[in-house]
Amino acid sequence: MSNLKEFNLVIRNQNTQAYLQDVLGEKKETFVSNLTALVSNDTKLQECKPVTLMYAALTATSLDLPLDKNLGFAYVIPYKNNRERTTEAQFQLGAKGIKQLAIRSGQFIGMNVTDVREGEIAGRNRMTGEMTFNWIEDDEEREKAKVVGYLAWFKLVNGFEKTKYMTVDEIKAHATRYSQTYSSKNDYVRKNSKWATDFDKMAEKTVMKLLLSKDAPLSVEMQTAFRADQSVQREEGKYIYSDNCNEAAKSKLTELAEDNAEAKNDEAEYEEVNETETTEREASDEEVQ
Repeated sequence: MSNLKEFNLVIRNQNTQAYLQDVLGEKKETFVSNLTALVSNDTKLQECKPVTLMYAALTATSLDLPLDKNLGFAYVIPYKNNRERTTEAQFQLGAKGIKQLAIRSGQFIGMNVTDVREGEIAGRNRMTGEMTFNWIEDDEEREKAKVVGYLAWFKLVNGFEKTKYMTVDEIKAHATRYSQTYSSKNDYVRKNSKWATDFDKMAEKTVMKLLLSKDAPLSVEMQTAFRADQSVQREEGKYIYSDNCNEAAKSKLTELAEDNAEAKNDEAEYEEVNETETTEREASDEEVQ
């Protein structure tokens, strides 16, 4: 039996259809049609275990993110699990998907991520950690300059804002730590890693995700997306980080929870300072009057 036929049998199975009906309701037929088209047009996805394809697509649907590769919101990536000698579908969040979820939360005025070219770093404030940049205005000249790092920024509706800069070497070290395919000794496996084939997009996503997970208040939807990112699901809601070392993956989730709690405290302190300053200014104005 071909891989595509196996997928079609699983997705059209009576039990699968009943489950999808319960989960998606009237959206079920559209979901099945879109997923079938996605798998039919990608021979690599056809090699994946059908149930992992379904759960990866359901994750994107629950977050209301399209799986169109050209849009860059979310992806279903085939991952060859050599330990179990099988191929599974991995859900991956795109940089645009992160921005979309942040905008929906209603807590952000704006956010952006960009590469930084050689000669654009003007300095760093050792006390605050903030960096200054002299951007190359001419696009053609800028394109010729070497990429040395990536910068992410966000600003909340309460005025709190934060940036994070990572060098290319720091991002590569992060990829090596968390991605078994990128750090593989097998040259073929390493070269076919998403980090190797699409480094720029993965780098932008990484610096933005690390910034938000540490310094921004995360909505429930964003927390769900971050937990699901780069995971395989063989059962609903049970995330397996096949491309991550187990300890690194556990550390990653722990850091996410701790950093988000810390970010909420920072934001609360920021709002408290703002309120205090506003009260003092109002009192001062009354005295003047």
